[in-house]
Amino acid sequence: MTWDAMDDHQPSARLRRLPSRMLAMIAMQADRLVSEGLAQMDARKWHYAALVALNESGPVSQAELSRRTGIYRSDLVSVINELAERGFVERAPDPADRRRNVITVTERGRGHLERLDKLITELQDDVLAPLTRPEREQLTDLLARVLEHHSRSRAS
Repeated sequence: MTWDAMDDHQPSARLRRLPSRMLAMIAMQADRLVSEGLAQMDARKWHYAALVALNESGPVSQAELSRRTGIYRSDLVSVINELAERGFVERAPDPADRRRNVITVTERGRGHLERLDKLITELQDDVLAPLTRPEREQLTDLLARVLEHHSRSRAS
């Protein structure tokens, strides 16, 4: 939704300049664009997050995958089920502790991740379309600093 599309009512200039409001509105737009783009490839954001984490870290327990992705354990079960049904991951008992499962990305999953990476890059370009490459890098750096600050504050 653009500022102009809000039932022909413009928010006040004061509201339009609130960084927290702008971040929230941009986040909604970005989330919609990414979700719609991934849906065209029969994927979801959590599929992408799980495949990235597994590809970067190698086989891990479901609990560790939950920590690395921020996906709640209860939601992660359905994500893993969906990825396993498509042959993108394998679930096997941990030889060190048979009570838990180890999740591994498959070759097919790596191929799917490569396709998703290309799509995610295109979607990021769509989200940041009005910015030049240096502006995109600067915005990313600034957002990372803000996120890091608030992540540290929450951890304290």
